[in-house]
Amino acid sequence: MATAAMAAAGTVISPAPGRAAAKYRRYSVTSPEGQKMLASYAKGVAAMLQLPASHPQNWFRNAFIHLMDCPHGNWWFYVWHRGYLGYFEQSIRALSGDDNFALPYWDWTELAEIPAGMFDGVLTPTDKAYQPFTANLAVFTSFIKPTLADYWNGLSKDQRGQLDIRGYKSIDAVWNDVTGFSPSANAGISGNEAFATTCASRYLSRDNPKLDAKTAYDVSPFVIMAGLLPTDFYNADNYLSFTSSKTASHNTQPNGTTKFSTLEGLPHNKVHNYIGGVGPLDPGPYGNMTNFLSPVDPIFFLHHSNMDRLWDVWTRKQKRLNLPYLPQGSDLKTFSDEPFLFYADGKGGYVGPSKAGDYISTDRFDYDYAPGFGEDIVNPPAVASAPQAKPQQGSVKANAGTVKIPGDALEAHLAATRPQPLMAQITLPRPSGYSTVREFDVLVNAPANVTQVTADSPYYAGTIAFFGAMMPGMVMTMDATFAVPLPKKQEAFTALRAAPNQPLSIRIVPSGGVGAAPALKSLSVGPLRP
Repeated sequence: MATAAMAAAGTVISPAPGRAAAKYRRYSVTSPEGQKMLASYAKGVAAMLQLPASHPQNWFRNAFIHLMDCPHGNWWFYVWHRGYLGYFEQSIRALSGDDNFALPYWDWTELAEIPAGMFDGVLTPTDKAYQPFTANLAVFTSFIKPTLADYWNGLSKDQRGQLDIRGYKSIDAVWNDVTGFSPSANAGISGNEAFATTCASRYLSRDNPKLDAKTAYDVSPFVIMAGLLPTDFYNADNYLSFTSSKTASHNTQPNGTTKFSTLEGLPHNKVHNYIGGVGPLDPGPYGNMTNFLSPVDPIFFLHHSNMDRLWDVWTRKQKRLNLPYLPQGSDLKTFSDEPFLFYADGKGGYVGPSKAGDYISTDRFDYDYAPGFGEDIVNPPAVASAPQAKPQQGSVKANAGTVKIPGDALEAHLAATRPQPLMAQITLPRPSGYSTVREFDVLVNAPANVTQVTADSPYYAGTIAFFGAMMPGMVMTMDATFAVPLPKKQEAFTALRAAPNQPLSIRIVPSGGVGAAPALKSLSVGPLRP
């Protein structure tokens, strides 16, 4: 429906009247229908593993599309992944022989552990079927790098231009991200290695399938609902924005601080990291899910199917409230015209030039979703954020910040009936390539002697997570802002309520208790009633 959306630029876009039922439905992996799809998924994965490295649908070649082109931390995150999943779904449909195949989704809010079936056969990258390709780095290199070099030599001028922006000026620059080699350090950085050996390709296992408590918090109902509440597709205040930063290209970071939306910066990033072993396996190397060859792990597609489902939930919520669900005015054209040039199609070839606007609707691939967590925000009465004023700016020193919160705003935050929590916008430097710390816990009003918390602490507000290594072309600021919902735990605010003139305090500490705490760049809290 991109054309209709473009025509409506600058106005509230109404849903298409009388839309026919979708041909395909994506089900929760835990449902009987989802389990049936999982069986077809395994057949398709097995077929892709057996294709030669020169074939666009080869399992690993498909993962390199993500490494070479994926956007993270910008407003094309959702729409690029929708196109990537849609064509992948077509490939599985064709190669599995199941004409009705649709990707199941893993609703980690309802099931905070890897679904049991994802440890069976080729649905785990630790399976013996991967061994001929990922036994070690030398094997992987000889298998796929020569073919990638041939592919590189055949790229168009426009494709090369996008890769230049990304910092990939040669196939060797791409390969540095595979191996974790840092030219500036003239050394390998284990945590940045996108390749993972077969036996170490996934941290979680059949005997240890659960997300840890902090990851489970980041995918909890409270956090997910906070991420669904924004009423703007993009807003410069990222706690009011459904998407992350507006950038000049999906291959560049913003000309300023990267601003992660709540859903990308917390559940998306944290799930990626923990499945790969961030925390338990620090400082790396990690499993596939932690870096940009994450699609080597089949769980990637169930994880991103759920992220896409949440975008669909948010879109339907906006439509119910008669609110815009895409960028407005000239921003819509800018957003929709962004070229995506690297997709492989479901027929064994390449899609060729396409644009973001081709994928703004699920109609492009003719699918919808069976209900999962978050659906209540769509059904009557739909929930919208209360009117907002500008966030309250705080002051920062070292790894801590303080901000004055009006008493009525604090009481409204703690009221069980108020859906919109107070949100902290926290800006910190991205860890350098030499740092072993990728995740930081947010502490609210914690006593000075509390420097490490568990997920059940009243002072814990979630874990902010950095996913993947910085790309070589990212030479501008390395600061990042995260939108974090403040907890509604009475104990965290007892002292503040007793002394209303006392400011709210927020500290950032390394999640594992090891490593240096970052120096905060800025702190603000909102939304506040005007």
